Formats: sequence, C-alpha cells, structure tokens
Amino acid sequence: MTTLNKLFQHFPKPYLVILLTLLLGMLTIALWPNSNSITTLNNDQKNNTNQTLELSLKLPTSTPQAITPTKEETNQDSWTSVKVKSGDSLSTLFQRVGLSAQDVYRVSKATKKSKALKTLFPGDQLDFSITSGQLQKIRHIESPLKRTIISRQEDGTYKTHILVRNPDIETRFVQSTINSSLFVDGQRAGLSQKKLMELANIFGWDIDFALDIRKDDQFSVIYEEKVLDDELIGEGEILAAQFRNRGQVFNAIRHSDGNYYSPKGYSMRKAFLRSPVDFFRISSKYNPNRKHPILKTSRPHRGVDYAAATGTPIKASGDGKVIWRGTKGGYGRTVILQHAGIYTTLYAHMSKYNSKVKKGSRVKQGQTIGYIGSSGLATGPHLHYEFRSNGVHKNPLKVKFPNVEPLNKEQMLVFKPAAKAILAQLQSYQLGTPLASN
Repeated sequence: MTTLNKLFQHFPKPYLVILLTLLLGMLTIALWPNSNSITTLNNDQKNNTNQTLELSLKLPTSTPQAITPTKEETNQDSWTSVKVKSGDSLSTLFQRVGLSAQDVYRVSKATKKSKALKTLFPGDQLDFSITSGQLQKIRHIESPLKRTIISRQEDGTYKTHILVRNPDIETRFVQSTINSSLFVDGQRAGLSQKKLMELANIFGWDIDFALDIRKDDQFSVIYEEKVLDDELIGEGEILAAQFRNRGQVFNAIRHSDGNYYSPKGYSMRKAFLRSPVDFFRISSKYNPNRKHPILKTSRPHRGVDYAAATGTPIKASGDGKVIWRGTKGGYGRTVILQHAGIYTTLYAHMSKYNSKVKKGSRVKQGQTIGYIGSSGLATGPHLHYEFRSNGVHKNPLKVKFPNVEPLNKEQMLVFKPAAKAILAQLQSYQLGTPLASN
C-alpha cells in the first residue's frame, strides 16, 4: 500500500485522471447487461403477460348468460292479465287495470254487434295491452279454439277480431268386456264419463243398464277426438258402437242428421226410454199381487219403483203433453204425460217439479220434468213409474216399445254404404287389424 502511494505521488496528475477515467469505464462496461439479456427478459415478461390473459379468458365470469326470451316476451304487446271473479263486470275489470269509464264505453260500443265480452265467467282471463295509460288491445281467450282481440284504431275507435281455429279430427277405438259395470269397466278401458253416458243413451232404448247387463257382456266404440297442435283438447261424436248383451248384438251408426241407426236404417231411438232415471236401483217391480208396505193390504203394484237419492232428475220417457201436474193422493207430487194419444206415463212421489213443466205444456223425450223425493205414501225417496197403453197398465220393464220411423229409401242410399264402411272398420279394430282410413 505504501509503495502504491509513493507511485501515485510521483505520477503526473493529468495522466492519473486519464487512468482513473479508463478504470471507471472498464468497470462500467463489465457490470452493464448486454442487449441480448434485455431482449430475453422483455420477451419472458411479454410471454408471462400473454399466459395470464389467456387464463383469465378461460375462467368463468360472474356475468350471467343471456336467456332466450319466450314468444310472449318477444311480442310487441306487453300484456297485463286479470282473472274474472264472481260479481265482476266489465267496469270493475277495467278499473282494476287503471282504465276509465270512457274506455269501457268505447269497448262496449265496439263489441255491441259481435257481443264479445258480453258473457264472462269466473275464472276467465282478460289480457290488456296499455301504453302510457292508453288502452291498445284486449284479448279474451274463450277456449283453445276461439279468442277475441279488440284493437284500438288510428281514429281512437276499437275494432273486434274473432279468431277461430279448427282442430284436427282423429278417430279412437275402445273396447272392453264387462266384469263389474259399464261405467267401471268403461273408465278402465279409457272412456270418459261423458262418453259412457252417450253410449248408454244410444243403447238405452234396447238395454236396461240396471237390469240387463251381465258379466262378460262386451262393447266396442269408435269416436272422434279433437287435436290441436298435437294436443288432445276434446272429444267429438261417437261414429259407431256395438254392444253384445246376453247373446244379442246391437250395432249403432251415426247418420248425418246426428241420430243413430241400426245397419238396416231403423232408429236406435224408440218412442220411449227404457228407464226415466239414471243411476238407480229398482226397489219394487211390477206386481199385480204385491202387499203395500205401508197400508199392509194386498194392493196391485202396477208400476216400477226406482230408488235413488232425493233430487235425482226424472226424465220424460217420451215426447208428450202434460195432462196432470199436482198432488194425487198417495202418489204425492205427480206428473202424468200423454203420448201419441194412446200412451200415458205417470211419475209419482216427486220432491219438486221442474218449474218449466206446466199442465198443458209439451215436453221432449229425456227432458227433466221433476226430481225424486218421498212425497205421498212412500217409505223412502224413489220414483214410482207407470206405463199405460189405451188405459191398460203394462209392465214398463217388459213392454215392447214402438220404433221411430226408419230412414226412407233416399236416405238409405247415403246411409247404407257409410254404415257398411264404418262397421267394417269397427270389425277390423276388434280383430286388431284396423283398416286404413280414406
């Protein structure tokens, strides 16, 4: 160190400055990173940044995905819906959505001819399209097949459009063997209660469904179904039906007049119903030597007693004229009908009459004339029913009823080929090889 100090003391100062500058420069160059190192570092940093960006794009974000709007949401109209309640009127419904009496007046005026919105039932729905307090449209969907649209016009008035769709008609075949009853086994086979009632009405003139049905009886039916947009929306008419009862075969085919006929053109509808009451049991049959249950004396029972719940409807067994309506001794409240001049039917022990049935009025077969009760001498609620021909009592369960006029020759020209085709279809269904429909 001493030697180095002595050397610097004798070294000229200008040269010493130059030497120190050179030493500092060399030291700086040795410590300074080269350009390749800088480039490599910058590229590494850049690559790390790109990897981070890619990772962030792949991660799920908190932003919800767009939901496809429904058909109603994409509609230009925004609807406000109200349900019709008991006691509602058009005014109360309009008030509920903030509309005025003037709106009610304009809409009522627009619907006066079409009578749209005149009849509303509890549970119905009205849809309102309102913009800035101004009623634009009303929509009333009466059924899947019918809807009414009331739209505001440029002049401020409203116009009514009734839109009606027609369903597709498809045929369905159902058959069953009776083990319990028509109604139990029919429902198990897939028939609705309404269709079973129609089936019973078709064959009701030939078959007493309370007395005549036997185990292993069979029935088959072809009927229409109404389909809209591939959905079942209702049932149509029975086209053909067959009932096998106690060894007898009854066929019924629907004609264009809406009535049912046998293959030979005879109406399934007879002049009289076999039974004037549905859902009953026979508590007492026709018996000329019966002992009266109350008077305890031997007194002929010249009719049939149908036991059923009080209030069960009683139907006129045939077209006729009311010749008696009032209390008749032990019969209690009674109605007597006259048919075709030579037949009369008597209905006794009613709880009340149909208010529309008056003495001298005309009634149609199947029309409700009164309701089951226990007025007069009766041990319980039932209908006492009598049938007379030329004033002579007949057993209602065994009397042979006259037929309605058959189809004439001209009508048979249309009916016969149609009946043959539908019966062939019915038979093919029964065999499990349905024919292709034309």
